[in-house]
Amino acid sequence: MERALIILKPDAVQRGLIGPILSRLEQRGLRFQGLKLIQMTKDMACQHYAEHEGKSFFSGLITYITSAPVLVLVVTGKAGTVELVRAMVGATNPAKAAPGTIRGDFGLEIGRNLIHASDSPENGERETEIFFKSEELIGQWERAIHIWIHE
Repeated sequence: MERALIILKPDAVQRGLIGPILSRLEQRGLRFQGLKLIQMTKDMACQHYAEHEGKSFFSGLITYITSAPVLVLVVTGKAGTVELVRAMVGATNPAKAAPGTIRGDFGLEIGRNLIHASDSPENGERETEIFFKSEELIGQWERAIHIWIHE
């Protein structure tokens, strides 16, 4: 099974888009393994965005992501789950995101692009460990509709 960490950023939470975004993920057939509303700490943010440290936008990104609550969640599925989630999220710049994607439908500016999604299965695992203890995650479970989604 593949795991992806998703963060609904402060703009998504403040704009009341938690429900519509979660709905899209759930309706697609993804399974939630963990979900919680948190106030991200500076330490969490720096750990999560470590690859961007030293870039011109890093400080502003840390200030922004810690400015209001975020919803962190883990979704699981078969191989290709990370790629599927990334396709649903759309391009980082909402102006270039395709209609029908989360960013394409709800976003306007790159600095307020609503959502983060793991970019690889390895990062899905690494990022999950930043925000969730193993006991906070539900083990593998089957949804009653599983047979109608997967072969």
